[in-house]
Amino acid sequence: MFFKKILLAVTPSPESDYAAREAIELARENGAKLYVFHACGVEYGWGQVRHLVPCGEVEKMKNHLEEYYRKMTDGLQDVTFEVTPGLPHNEILRFARKKKIDLIVMGPHASEHIECRSTIWGAAGSCLEKVSQKARCPVYIVTRPRPLHKDHPLQIVVATDFSRPASHALQFARRMARTYKAGLHVFHAVDVKGGYQGIREDQESIEQECEEAVKRIEKTCANRLAGVDSFTAQAWEGTPYQEIIKCARWKHADLIIMAHHSGDAPEDEAFMGSTVVRVALRAHCPVMSVNYQAIAGKLREEEQ
Repeated sequence: MFFKKILLAVTPSPESDYAAREAIELARENGAKLYVFHACGVEYGWGQVRHLVPCGEVEKMKNHLEEYYRKMTDGLQDVTFEVTPGLPHNEILRFARKKKIDLIVMGPHASEHIECRSTIWGAAGSCLEKVSQKARCPVYIVTRPRPLHKDHPLQIVVATDFSRPASHALQFARRMARTYKAGLHVFHAVDVKGGYQGIREDQESIEQECEEAVKRIEKTCANRLAGVDSFTAQAWEGTPYQEIIKCARWKHADLIIMAHHSGDAPEDEAFMGSTVVRVALRAHCPVMSVNYQAIAGKLREEEQ
């Protein structure tokens, strides 16, 4: 059992159905307890307060939540519906800590401005950003369906920039690959942005950097692949988020794992990096964002 307690943080709407189905299937596969959670309170749209919770809204929303997901959750032995008033990201994080959640599953932001936010700001939604930044467990971002014939990940792509956060994402990916006997594909994108007209250096130097990245990946993963179905290490140049998506597509990946942010910024200064956001919004499969500071100790214990 990889996940024991799963939190589906959702608004009952068609835009969130993919995330809901994924969370329900994960709960079924793992025999996990599923919490279907909704926080109704102050909702923001382009920085403006939309509405406050009127009297009786919580009970009304809980009834709607149960009715909307009744058929989807049919057959699950342990499912609980929870609705609470308050700021969504605060309540999601508070509930996750209280229940010691292993995985938070979330979908896209509110439908009325997901398109403009993703295009203009390059962000997945303020609630998702804040939850991913502070969560003490991985956050599973689902914007498209996983192939229904696959009961669990068969091919996992993990992106690395060789930073400390990325190393913990890689540890987590190895653990998942061992659990599900999945293929593991570690990828590094050599960022060629910068310089005059985007030309950072000559092609020979870029190719050498790609070769060195592959060797570094192979050295890092050596002797740590027991139970992994297959393994590849790859690196090539390009815009990171585009190349990660290409690699996932070429490897027929059904899961991408990335660090919550690149570099070694302190947790209180770390925001959901533009690369992971862009990948999550455009990838053909779900993306798992790993907050390395929250789970580093746990992963070290399990790797020993």
